Amino acid sequence: MKKRVTGIGGLFFKTKDVNATKDWYQKHLGFDSDEWGCTFKWKDDSGNLGTTQWSPFSEKTTHFEPSKKEFMFNYRVENLVELLEELKKEGVTILGEIQEFEYGKFGWVLDNDGNKIELWEPIDENLFK
Repeated sequence: MKKRVTGIGGLFFKTKDVNATKDWYQKHLGFDSDEWGCTFKWKDDSGNLGTTQWSPFSEKTTHFEPSKKEFMFNYRVENLVELLEELKKEGVTILGEIQEFEYGKFGWVLDNDGNKIELWEPIDENLFK
């Protein structure tokens, strides 16, 4: 396995009013939000396309469960299937099944403090269309 985590894929957090939060960030910090939040597009040192997602969630979301935290980190990975196999061998708690979308594969684990961590093997070129 070359690399496990290659970067931060997204910052997800709970808020009382998702639309008000997106509006505040748009007005004061210039975030260009859509229904999911704001997607920051960038290129790495080799010129490869990449994205990082900023997403406010309703304070009532269950998406972060079983963690009770107000946030969830999303990390970019090179090979989700291989990484989850390695993590399972190392005794890491794997949550649910891999989900696949046109923009990549997702898997979830718990860290040593019980925080839910989302792992994302992106297909960045699909986010630049």
